Amino acid sequence: MPLLFPEPELTEPIQLCDSHGNLNPQAVGWSRQPLHDCNLKGHWPRKKRWNYWAIVSPTHLFSVTLSNVDYMGLPFIYFLDFKTQTFAEKTLLKPFGAGCQLPPQVHGDVTYSDSAMPIAMRTTEQGTHLTVACPDFEGRPLNADFFIHRPAGHETLNVVIPWSQKRFQFTSKQNTLPTQGTLTWGDEEVTFDPQNTFACLDLGRGIWPFTCFWNWSSFSTRLPDGRTVGVNLGAGWTDGTGMNENALCMDGRLTKLSEDVIFKYDTTDYMAPWHLHTAVTDRVNLTFTPFYERVAKTDALVITSEVHQMIGRFSGALKPDQGEPVRVAEAIGWAEDHHARW
Repeated sequence: MPLLFPEPELTEPIQLCDSHGNLNPQAVGWSRQPLHDCNLKGHWPRKKRWNYWAIVSPTHLFSVTLSNVDYMGLPFIYFLDFKTQTFAEKTLLKPFGAGCQLPPQVHGDVTYSDSAMPIAMRTTEQGTHLTVACPDFEGRPLNADFFIHRPAGHETLNVVIPWSQKRFQFTSKQNTLPTQGTLTWGDEEVTFDPQNTFACLDLGRGIWPFTCFWNWSSFSTRLPDGRTVGVNLGAGWTDGTGMNENALCMDGRLTKLSEDVIFKYDTTDYMAPWHLHTAVTDRVNLTFTPFYERVAKTDALVITSEVHQMIGRFSGALKPDQGEPVRVAEAIGWAEDHHARW
């Protein structure tokens, strides 16, 4: 199917920035494997770096993020039990990102050194070993130990969004990654089975404007016939740039969607069903029914942020590049509305 607007596919390693820290025009595009060296420099305090992992099983969601926005580091974790609706979250604010180590490459070790919540995301040839320890997670100690498998040849979505020469973002979105591990929280222990547990990575490196808005949606699931399918869909922050972060991942093979995705939802009732669909074709037609609303607000003088991250189930139809349309039923994932001044 022809592209609705041209998005160049990159196939060779490239540096994101020129020698002055501005956008390298040749770096604009997307790739099926991480190729960008995100050599950010200058532009203080507009540099943003983060690694966000969400691990989802049929019964639980656990997420850990390490973020450095130049003047502040924000390590945070959260945990949701779908059946009981038990939810807990903890965020630390670290001036000037003290202790946060976020490399310029996608496949590099990410660490946060602090006895309050040490975090490690260590890359191996087979995947990522993720560990978190939090002695006081709402009054109980939490320990998480996961291995996120990266199957050979697995394709991911890697995109540069060019707002301008001095404002741009590289993102690596990776889903349908089989994951195994355990999480203990006080006396509670949860085991995550790699047959039905998937991890999603949202990695960002860029130079951002002060005010921004985005929608983001993702899920990973296993179909009844054993195949895996995942989506990454976004809107708002990429509008008008000629690039987007929309793609399907079917059995580890990427379908890039070079058209916008429309998010239809009620901002007076985020728990009402959402409808997500491609703007021109019928490549994506999904109904999202939330069952939990996570509201996260930050107001730390230079940083204000409000996100409504809805956890729920997706049903509908997807059309990858190859094969027949795919029907999805009750796939667990999320869709969010996020406003930030940072």
